[in-house]
Amino acid sequence: MTDPTDPLARIAAALERLAPPPPRAADWLTAPAYMWHGDGATALSALAAVPLDLLTGIDAQKAGFAQNLARHAAGHAAHDVLLWGARGMGKSALVKAAVAALQAGGAPLALVQTGGGPDALPGLPPLFAALASVDRRFVVFIDDIGFDGPEATGAARALRSLLEGGAVARPVNVRLAVTSNRRAIVERHLSEQDDPVNPRDALDDRLALADRFGLSLGFHACGQDQYLAMIAGYAGAYGLAFDAEDALLWARQRGARSGRIAWHYVVELAGRAGKPTG
Repeated sequence: MTDPTDPLARIAAALERLAPPPPRAADWLTAPAYMWHGDGATALSALAAVPLDLLTGIDAQKAGFAQNLARHAAGHAAHDVLLWGARGMGKSALVKAAVAALQAGGAPLALVQTGGGPDALPGLPPLFAALASVDRRFVVFIDDIGFDGPEATGAARALRSLLEGGAVARPVNVRLAVTSNRRAIVERHLSEQDDPVNPRDALDDRLALADRFGLSLGFHACGQDQYLAMIAGYAGAYGLAFDAEDALLWARQRGARSGRIAWHYVVELAGRAGKPTG
């Protein structure tokens, strides 16, 4: 038996605590959702998602995404999807809600969420390798991606390669769902129009990334009627009454109207009424 007072044994024990053994590999067949950390996954016991029917004001986007996802879950041809546009208009909520709705119907489908932005890309090849041999369909969800800064062009090329034609392309049982606040994924700057050294080459290379997604769904800032319709849908589901003027004041105080702000207002209504929203 090892002597606990032995300095070498104590040093070895300290090193084990600093560098614990790697976690057990996730069981890719059992959980509804997973978080991918770049070199391993954490299985989630539940997928936190609002009911798909509660997402109002984005009917065309909801139908397009849900239909494409249903095809993928059934083993049919389906697209990688770019969901782009205004903040708070339900892009991320739609991805999770559509997956949860198909799971409720018994579809062998799971969500795998990664980090956002270029930092998530180095972890995708090992994730694809882990999922390729699993007899299940997966949606790899990259939320709020953007490519800005000095490493943007290389990161965009890496994702293009993964989407289409690269040596480590994503497997057939995997599709990507990527959200961004801009369709082009990268910012446009006026200086790029006139740069004599690099006239738009890097920009065009990154803009081409959006074209690699077979389905591109735009989410636009909502008007007053759409905002109130969102609140009416949420409030009706929870048995809450609301005053339109009060709802509009809530939006004015926050400087915008969106699905997220509508939901926050309904949470406020429920709190005033002493009711939970889950």
